[in-house]
Amino acid sequence: MFTGIVEEIGEIVSVERGSRSAVLRIRCQRVLQGTCTGDSIAVNGVCLTVTSIGDSEYTADVMAETLARSSLGTLRPGSRVNLERAMPADGRFGGHIVAGHIDGTGTIREIRQDETAVWYTISAGPELLRYIVEKGSITVDGISLTVAEVGAEDFQVSTIPHTRSSTVLVDRKRGDIVNLETDIIGKYVEKLCAPEKLPEAGSPITMEFLTENGF
Repeated sequence: MFTGIVEEIGEIVSVERGSRSAVLRIRCQRVLQGTCTGDSIAVNGVCLTVTSIGDSEYTADVMAETLARSSLGTLRPGSRVNLERAMPADGRFGGHIVAGHIDGTGTIREIRQDETAVWYTISAGPELLRYIVEKGSITVDGISLTVAEVGAEDFQVSTIPHTRSSTVLVDRKRGDIVNLETDIIGKYVEKLCAPEKLPEAGSPITMEFLTENGF
């Protein structure tokens, strides 16, 4: 589990591509402190397992499912990435509950300066926007951000100078693809509130349905 507070910007040293998977070699410093093989580090918001560690770099495998759901497939040597170690049990929640399991990607439609703040408008599909709420939390490339506004096809976040300078958001431009993870609490609530068995047609609430469920 993560919190969406980026600890360090790392650099992709190499990308070894297989037929459907890849191995990333990432140069970094801070996130290697206390890290062992088998630990988890979020790379642009994607939870990846450390497979080997060197003095100033480590490797991680990326499976086909992850490549399909995230923007990691676009990384190349020299790409900068947000890095965050999994939160320790005695750690502090600086952001929000982040699983490191990407729901999908979005596209930056607009970047607007507003005095010290910079606003990002990010388009996303309806399957993601249904879980994004105004003043709720969203993870963009592993960064915990507060949603300022939600539209029919996009949402907006506002960032302070520290967030931009400490993350790869400073590198992002219009048209770039970003990884998105919506608030996991909303997905659990939806799952628990959905009936396990619904009639195939008509209204989901029938006398038979109520009887079968103890009403």
